[in-house]
Amino acid sequence: MFELSKPQKEIQKAARDFAKGEFDKEIAYELEIKQAFPKKIWQKAADLGFLGIHYPESCSGGGMGVLENVLITETFCRSDSSIGSALVQATSASECILRFGGEELKNRYLPRLAEGEILSGRALTETQRGEDYLNIQTTAEKRGSTWVINGTKRYVENGGDPDTGLYIVLCRTSSDESSPEGGLSLFLVEADRPGLTTESVGKKLGNNLTATARLTLNEVEVPIENLLGDEGNGYACLEQYFVESRILAAAKAVGNAAGSLDRALEYIKGREQFGKKIAEFQVSQHKIADMATKVELARLVTHKAAWYFDQGKPDSTLSSMAKLTAGRAAMEVGAQAIQLFGGYGYMTEYDVERYYRDAKVIELQEGIKDVQKDIIARNVIGKIR
Repeated sequence: MFELSKPQKEIQKAARDFAKGEFDKEIAYELEIKQAFPKKIWQKAADLGFLGIHYPESCSGGGMGVLENVLITETFCRSDSSIGSALVQATSASECILRFGGEELKNRYLPRLAEGEILSGRALTETQRGEDYLNIQTTAEKRGSTWVINGTKRYVENGGDPDTGLYIVLCRTSSDESSPEGGLSLFLVEADRPGLTTESVGKKLGNNLTATARLTLNEVEVPIENLLGDEGNGYACLEQYFVESRILAAAKAVGNAAGSLDRALEYIKGREQFGKKIAEFQVSQHKIADMATKVELARLVTHKAAWYFDQGKPDSTLSSMAKLTAGRAAMEVGAQAIQLFGGYGYMTEYDVERYYRDAKVIELQEGIKDVQKDIIARNVIGKIR
């Protein structure tokens, strides 16, 4: 597990070579100002098979695992945090189709996602409820051969982007208060369904290459087969999905932290103060030692969580540990990188300020720190008599 296989190393190298040739910080800043998705780079990445590498080959995927997806994610975000995150989020929540969708839905939509034809969005949270999924108010009512959905979702990834083809929406299908978990269901909702509208949330601190919107569904009809998993099993599906999605979020954070470290190293080796390279001062060396240690620890637990998932043993504890550790590493390494740059680190001329802003978004995604701690503590402590 501590040694990547030859094919995995080749995937990692291919991702690194692609990023080196296509990612550019000037392009990233230009896209950020415009709040625009890197469409050309996305389609090139799709052509080379980087999207949906964990999808089956029958769905235009690579037939590989979560670890391979992690390697691509980490490499892309290390090369450029903004472009990398945007590419990773291009297939947002598509794992819900992969793991819980019927064969018809998989065959219809996964190839389009893998081939860069459409983006997908995740519509789970609601205003005033955050990650309190058991109390969501968006409803889905069965009427004949269709489900009719009503409600509003917030912070929807790729929401409103003209290339977004579908959303994964969490709805309440039963009002039984005695079993709130059993009253939730997941649906695939096509973006062009009548009654579905989006409104941009505006410019954000980071992650500005991915559109984020408020999604409103007013009498939106979807066919019966758009239900993902069984009716009333949405919460259980969501918990399974988060085990995987937190690993990928951790991989983004590892790449982000490693990218901040790379840039800090390059800077202190080339910059002089008081007649010496900054890298020669012990205080700088100790900062780098701490940063490198945090990156490596985050990478190890993230790779382990991915490896366990691919062995058919998804572990929610490891997944949350990876997300918690890597998210913290991205923030702390990013802050130290800015400190090493001094005043330059605060300027857009250098990448580290953007990496730091993007790190904050990753730390919030897939559940904030306290959510991860709750999961870890619950699993470690177990039942209390």
